Amino acid sequence: MWACLAELDAPKPGNVHAFASGHRMTMGDFIHSAHAAAVPLSAEGARIGARILGAVEATSAAVGANTNLGIILLCAPLAAAADTDLQKSQLRAALSQVLRGLDVEDAALAFRAIVKAAPAGLGNSTRHDVYAPAAVNLLEAMAEAANRDRVARQYTTDFAEIFELGLPLFEAARNSHAEQKWATLAVFLGFLAGFPDSHIVRKLGAKKAAEVQREATKFQSRLRSAERPAEILPTLLAWDAALKAEGINPGTSADLTVATLFADRLRTVLPPLLNSG
Repeated sequence: MWACLAELDAPKPGNVHAFASGHRMTMGDFIHSAHAAAVPLSAEGARIGARILGAVEATSAAVGANTNLGIILLCAPLAAAADTDLQKSQLRAALSQVLRGLDVEDAALAFRAIVKAAPAGLGNSTRHDVYAPAAVNLLEAMAEAANRDRVARQYTTDFAEIFELGLPLFEAARNSHAEQKWATLAVFLGFLAGFPDSHIVRKLGAKKAAEVQREATKFQSRLRSAERPAEILPTLLAWDAALKAEGINPGTSADLTVATLFADRLRTVLPPLLNSG
């Protein structure tokens, strides 16, 4: 809940947030979604596939829309890692182990969840299509999509972008800014500037995603150099409005931001030996 609500506090251009709605969705939709998804995502002892399907079904019942599929796909393995008994392991090591324990049933449940959520631009795949019965485990299915989807790629890299980009950015920005929303924004801009947002690529193509990436790099520099982050807010919100007017939603960058916040919070609440990685 904290990770989802903290992400909404930041003025993330192109996404729904506390400063502006967008894409026919409101902040309330995402708050209700977070409340609904948190319980099945955190179910003690549940398989990752069951967490994913339960969270998608709960979200659908609460808001009747796909507001958080990427968040669910990323946070379910993190929650499962925190639920292990690997008391001598770090969080990422525990995550690696649960990812390698994924089976065909996890894939079948995740496929059902993805079909139910019906994300924009999903289309069909020649191998391991979510509309067909699962024939491989969920890690293998995610590997098939990893070259075109950053969420899927996290499964194959032990969440490399989260642990090697997102968390260092969050820690550094949190030390620089008194208000956490600016540290959250720094993470979001870091993802958006770091690579083409795969949600934009899927809906509008690589060229448009590259344009957004270049503009994000400019705002990332402005945020870093600003004496007071609030001074860039007017131009940031102007870009936010322009993106929404074109139907551009950097949803993958937002999903990765929530997962970063969740991983950071997990490291503060887990036992000490799980707390450092």
